[in-house]
Amino acid sequence: MLKKFSVIFLVIFLSGTCMLAQDDLEDMLSGEVENWNPIYKPVIGAGIGTFNFLGDVKNPNLAPFNGTLGYKVNVSTFLDNAHNIRANFFFMGGSLTGNERSSEDLTRNMNFKSDILLFGINLNYDFDHFYKTYRKVHPFISIGVESLTFNSMTDSLGFEDVRYNYGNDGGIYNLPENDPSATLIRRDFTYETQLRQYDWGMGRYPQYAFAVPVDAGLDFWLADRVMFRVGASYHFVFTDLIDHVSPENTTGRIGEAGNDNFLFTYVSMHLDLFSSDKTLTWEKLYQEMEWDGTMMDDEDGDGYFDGWDECPNTPFGVEVDTAGCPLDDDFDGYPNYMDDEPHSRYGAFVDERGVEISEDDLIARLDMSKAVAREDVPLYIRTPESYGNYRSSALGEIPEKFIEVDKNNDKYISFEELMNTIDKFFDFDSDYTTDDIYELNDIFFSQ
Repeated sequence: MLKKFSVIFLVIFLSGTCMLAQDDLEDMLSGEVENWNPIYKPVIGAGIGTFNFLGDVKNPNLAPFNGTLGYKVNVSTFLDNAHNIRANFFFMGGSLTGNERSSEDLTRNMNFKSDILLFGINLNYDFDHFYKTYRKVHPFISIGVESLTFNSMTDSLGFEDVRYNYGNDGGIYNLPENDPSATLIRRDFTYETQLRQYDWGMGRYPQYAFAVPVDAGLDFWLADRVMFRVGASYHFVFTDLIDHVSPENTTGRIGEAGNDNFLFTYVSMHLDLFSSDKTLTWEKLYQEMEWDGTMMDDEDGDGYFDGWDECPNTPFGVEVDTAGCPLDDDFDGYPNYMDDEPHSRYGAFVDERGVEISEDDLIARLDMSKAVAREDVPLYIRTPESYGNYRSSALGEIPEKFIEVDKNNDKYISFEELMNTIDKFFDFDSDYTTDDIYELNDIFFSQ
C-alpha cells in the first residue's frame, strides 16, 4: 500500500513539475500587454422576460414576474470615443393579456390576448465616466423609439361555441343567468374572437403604433466579452386600442383617459464576439540575453534601430533601404540625396557629385604619386559586388563554427542571418548553445 502511494505521489509531483516548467517556458517566450487602442465591434445580446399590460383591462395580482413570457434580441455598438453611450437595435416579441372579473359591473368581465412584435432603437448610458477604476457592476438607463404591431383577440366562446354569460353571483353560464336552463360553465382560455369585430365606435382601426421605451437596470460583467443584464423597460405607447377599450368608444365598454402601456421585466446575456482583445500577446525573442537599451534607439529616425542600422547617421527624411542606408539607384557609390545625376549609366565613372565623367577625366583626377593596393580598388570604383552600404571593408574573420550562418558567403553576418539563426535556436532546430548565441551576437555588433 505504501509503495502504491509513493508511486502515485511521484506521478503527481512530476506532472506538476512538468506543468510548471511548461508555464515558465511560455513566460520566457511570450508575454501580455494592455491593448491601448482596441477596436470595438457590435455586441450581440438575447434575453427573456415577462410582459405586464397596463391599460383599461387590468390583470389581478400585477407583479413584474407574473406576466406573459416574451423575448428580446439586441445588437449594440458604441457611438462616442469615450465609450459612454451605446446605440441598441432591438427586436422583441411576446403577448399582452388582460383578464377582469366583476360581479358588480358585468361590463367589466372582459379578457383579451394580443400577440405583439416590436422593433426599435435606443441610446444606452452606463455612468462609466463616474468610476475611476474598473467595476464589474454598472447601472444603466436608456431611452428610445420603437414600432409596435398587435393583434388583439378575446375569449368569448366556450366549448361548442357556447357564449359566456357572466352572472351577478360571479359565475359564468351558458345562458343568461335568469334563464331556468342556465348552467355553470368554465372558460377554456382560447382566444378565438377578434376584438375589432365589436364595433364600439372606433371602426376597423390599424393595429400598429409607435412607442417610447424607457429602460433601467444593472449590467454584470462576467468576463471581458460576457455581460449579464437585469432590467425593466416601461413602454409608453401612442394608442389606447390594444385592449379595444377607449374613452372615444360610443358603445360597449367606455374606457378611461390614458394610453395602453406595458412593462417588460427581463434578464439577458450579451456576447462581444468580434471586438479586438483587451490584452495583446507579444513574443520575447531574447528572453535569456542582456540587451543594451540604447540598441533600441533610432537616432536618425529612419525606422531602423541603431543596433542594426548599417548607416546610423542618415539625414532625416532620406529614403533608406532595408539595411537603413540611403538608396543609391544607380550604384555609383553616391546616395540619391547627394547624387546630382541619380541615374548614371551602370559602371560609369562619376565625380564627387555623382555626375558621369570620362576615363580621361578620371585619370586626370587620380594622384599618380601613390599606388593603389588591389584590395582597395573597390573603394575607388564602385560596383554592385563591392557596394556595401557604407560599412567598413575591413571585416574580421568569421569563426568556422559560424560559417554556415553566412548564407550568401559575403564574409559578413547580416541582421537577417542573425535573426534566422536565433529563431532556429528558440524553435529547438539548432545545435548552437546559449553561449554560442551570445558569441554570435557579439560578432554581429563587432563587425
